[in-house]
Amino acid sequence: MEHLSNIELYYTPPEFVSKNDLVLLAEEIKHAISVMRNSVGDDLYVTDGTGSIYLSKISLIKKESLDAQIIKTYKYTDQGRDLVFCIPKLKNPERLRFAIEKCIELGITRFKIFESKNTVSKTSNLKRLQKIAIAAMKQSLRAFLPQIEFDTFDKIIKSDGDKIFFDQKAKDNFKDETKILKPAFFIFGPEGGFDNSELKSIDTVKIFNLAKNRLRTETAIIKCASLLNLS
Repeated sequence: MEHLSNIELYYTPPEFVSKNDLVLLAEEIKHAISVMRNSVGDDLYVTDGTGSIYLSKISLIKKESLDAQIIKTYKYTDQGRDLVFCIPKLKNPERLRFAIEKCIELGITRFKIFESKNTVSKTSNLKRLQKIAIAAMKQSLRAFLPQIEFDTFDKIIKSDGDKIFFDQKAKDNFKDETKILKPAFFIFGPEGGFDNSELKSIDTVKIFNLAKNRLRTETAIIKCASLLNLS
């Protein structure tokens, strides 16, 4: 797996990539041409969000599209494909944005945003979170577009896979060597904490804390992502 650094990365959906060529659209063109001052003949690095980064050369610039010839393809593996971060809606949307952004930088690629009985905020903007995900993917030179979806606490705990819960009152501390069966759902407590009825519905003994002191929800989420040490 080849390491890339000091490049500007762009994104285009996989349907706009063929065997030898790719097309950039919309805001990506504006950034490539107006901001970065690229022109025909210049090199561009583009990801399709499915594990490939393409070194390409601009062949044609139109008002609403940019064509580029693929010169080289870099292939990557999604180390976090079987790990799902289940994050409660947070009262401050900027804290939710920050948590998702940093987790993507650390290699997390699957998110479920959920409501529970003690969730403080009941609203979130999925479209905005998806734009944040694209920006974080490009900024951190990742090749996988993160999946973000809304779900409920009840549906998450009924999903097939290992459930790892985080609660400040838990006795066991989560460490990087903690045994995890995959697929695994990492479920973080809301700002109001898990309700007792929710804790009783959990059919697992895998309940951990992330620090002896109390952490903000977004801090706990980011710390967990860093402990997983995904490449």
